[in-house]
Amino acid sequence: MNNKYLTSFYALVMTVALSGLLVPAVVDADTAGATFTREAQAAITPARALEMLEDGNERFVTGDSVKRDFLAQVRQTSKGQFPFAAVVSCLDSRIPPAIVFDQGIGDLFVARVAGNFVNDDILGSLEFATRLSGARLIVVMGHTECGAIKGACDGAQLGLLTATLANINPAVEAVQAVQGDYTPRTSKNAGFVQAVTEMNVQLTMQVLYDRSVVLREMIDKGEIGLVGAMYDVSSGKVTFTGKFVSGR
Repeated sequence: MNNKYLTSFYALVMTVALSGLLVPAVVDADTAGATFTREAQAAITPARALEMLEDGNERFVTGDSVKRDFLAQVRQTSKGQFPFAAVVSCLDSRIPPAIVFDQGIGDLFVARVAGNFVNDDILGSLEFATRLSGARLIVVMGHTECGAIKGACDGAQLGLLTATLANINPAVEAVQAVQGDYTPRTSKNAGFVQAVTEMNVQLTMQVLYDRSVVLREMIDKGEIGLVGAMYDVSSGKVTFTGKFVSGR
């Protein structure tokens, strides 16, 4: 998890990202409020999936979300689902991914855990979401003012939560004083907390790429994309970082 490795990893990320600048247009089920069909899902590239999430968050922030008939979508998805993306996000109640990306029922797979990290259970779920169910993009999304990150920064101890927060410790340890004013290294230092939050997203992407052979092969072949994201709880805005997206 050293800085040299992260630099090499993101150099590869941006190289692949640049290859996906030109993508074909497709009919957007999200803008029409309809659910996706297998054919519509198959027509979406990883780069287009990212653009759809960016557009959806812009609609959310500006108060222009699509009007959807959710009961109709329940009926439409009762026999099958064809989501175009999968999101790994925190348990925090302020961050419902489908809402902040202005998506409907059947549009997104969502895996949520305090601290938005991945383990084998979540990686297996993402393999299902992509290889078996056709999602074209994975988003690892952290957020500002994260209680799990603050707990890890403070070394909080509480039942099974202690083991959960241990998954965030690599990010705490990776943020060094030379990178900024990180004294004290506790939740009382907002700059330190945010630096750990951002590092946690980076390391989670790296773990996903390293540990899952299935996902790594799909990323390398351009079958799916992988991006990091940061949600601002004060504005509702999502900023995407560390883009690893192919146009194929």
